[in-house]
Amino acid sequence: MIEARSVGVRFLFDRHRRVVTSAAARLRRAGSETWGLRDLTLAIGAGSGVALLGPSGSGKTTLLRLIAGVYQPDAGTLAVRGSVASLLSIDAGLLPLLTGRENALHLGVLAGRSRAQSRASLESVKERSGLGEYFERPVSSYSQGMRARLGFAVADEGDPRVIVLDEVHEALDHQYRQVLEERAHALIADGGVVVAAGHDHPMLERLCDRALYLSRGQLRAEGSFRDVQAEYLAELEPAR
Repeated sequence: MIEARSVGVRFLFDRHRRVVTSAAARLRRAGSETWGLRDLTLAIGAGSGVALLGPSGSGKTTLLRLIAGVYQPDAGTLAVRGSVASLLSIDAGLLPLLTGRENALHLGVLAGRSRAQSRASLESVKERSGLGEYFERPVSSYSQGMRARLGFAVADEGDPRVIVLDEVHEALDHQYRQVLEERAHALIADGGVVVAAGHDHPMLERLCDRALYLSRGQLRAEGSFRDVQAEYLAELEPAR
């Protein structure tokens, strides 16, 4: 369902090390660039749970944003078949002064659903999130875990075939982690795909049976979760 061939994602910076677009870089004669991903080739088939392992700055978030459609490749090609639900940041799209209900409507529209569709799904989102009476309260009063609950409930409402998670699932309390894990397993069993990154390896292993090890924007290893985790941790050993 996901296939990348020689994919690269490039970031350009101005003289003050601020990220800029290609056009802005030319106008400002900006001085530097870096590749978040370079020459990445991989395939993730239907019915897969795949964890992304690697140190900070290895390209995990860049790959997730690429799959979610936030980034477009600067080199190579990427094909993603099936609708994608992404939870890339706890606060992404949330407006603190609005209630959970109002934010759910807002996030639904941002996800591409019509206002009528989003409005019709509000009670379902409320139930999925498990927020109860807090659904009617301002998001500014929410904990990080409650915000993650709301974001995932909205993202999952569209019955996606691909779910992308970037560390935010680690903010969830144990009760809702179980809900997330059950949803992920059901999707995989139905031929969908889950791709998740984070540093909570026990939870990643419960979500995913496969893993990719990224380092400096390149794929270093892929295979079973245990095998790839062992290779990643072994390479960290000298730095300890």
